[in-house]
Amino acid sequence: MSKTMLALNSGSSSIKFGLFSMAGAEPTYLFAGEVADIGDKPHFTIKDMDGRSVLDRGWPAPRKQEDILDDILGWIDQNAWRGELAAIGHRIVHGGSQFVAPLRLNRKNLDELALLTPMAPLHQEVCLAPARTLLSLRPDVMQVGCFDTAFHAVLEPPASRFAIPRSYEEGGIRRYGFHGLSYEFIAGRLREISPVLAGKRTVVAHLGSGASLCAMRDGRSIDTTMGFTPLDGVMMSTRCGTIDPGILLYLQRERGLSAQELEQILYHKSGLLGVSGISSDMRMLLSSSDPRAAEAIDLFTFEVAKAVCAMAVTLQGLDCLVFTGGIGEHAAKVRALVCNRLRWLGLELDPKANDGSVGLVSPSSSSVEIRVIPTSEETTIARHVLAMEG
Repeated sequence: MSKTMLALNSGSSSIKFGLFSMAGAEPTYLFAGEVADIGDKPHFTIKDMDGRSVLDRGWPAPRKQEDILDDILGWIDQNAWRGELAAIGHRIVHGGSQFVAPLRLNRKNLDELALLTPMAPLHQEVCLAPARTLLSLRPDVMQVGCFDTAFHAVLEPPASRFAIPRSYEEGGIRRYGFHGLSYEFIAGRLREISPVLAGKRTVVAHLGSGASLCAMRDGRSIDTTMGFTPLDGVMMSTRCGTIDPGILLYLQRERGLSAQELEQILYHKSGLLGVSGISSDMRMLLSSSDPRAAEAIDLFTFEVAKAVCAMAVTLQGLDCLVFTGGIGEHAAKVRALVCNRLRWLGLELDPKANDGSVGLVSPSSSSVEIRVIPTSEETTIARHVLAMEG
């Protein structure tokens, strides 16, 4: 019987996953699934690689994470003809300075990873909880943690450094960067498209609920917009991105906000939601006629365009701009607005190609090649797990 592996990408309100065959040198994607709205009315969907629905069910009330994971494993067991489940890979947001390579998970190192929760309070425990649960549900199945920070572990000063007393840097306060599993996948796709393209000065814009940009060359991270935590960089759906730290001191001293209240505002009430007062969902904002929605989109595209320029400074030029992530892949208007702000750099979009959403979206006259490349963090996880299993 062939072996399969499960790649889990756990969020605060959803669990996305991929089921892969481990029969060959490269993992083969079999099914993609998601359990959405876990805290409200969970909805469980699975599709095959042709996009056909193979499961679509819902529940009228919230379900425990353990029960949801049991549902996912139950479905895999019922489809055992696809192969024995041999391994489970997890996206873990923060690896700190210690964890810079895929890691076989056990209770001891899960406890060590939990110590990094203050550096990613919105994400870390959400990523670790399924691994703990699955150690109990499937103790004989190998579990592997793959870190979003690992791709950026090669960052060097000045890109990695903050202008604070050196003793803090020596204590681990540095730019870690995130979305590394996505950037690693895009780096691989660039090599597949063309080795010449992979060597160019490239900025990748991973734009989704969380958003960041990465300066990349020869498959390596040279700079990135997120920093010590996933709160830094461009504005996001509900996160503020880079902010004057004096504002935080002011809110504490003059408005009496506690650290917990500040965390709630910065992580959950800011970004697109905070500026628009309408929604954190870019799709809703793009379809809205409310001027506040337009203002939120305007600020978002302004910040992304500024970040492209900042990444280009590190690269000492710009040859290629890649859009990926939920917004980057699907919101043609957002791409157009960002590129319109960068026309002075010689960027041109082909409107018809841009509406098609995938592939090369710039004409030959553009001084910068612009591409839309779908990402797959689950595939990156599967590759790392297969390498460890082998």
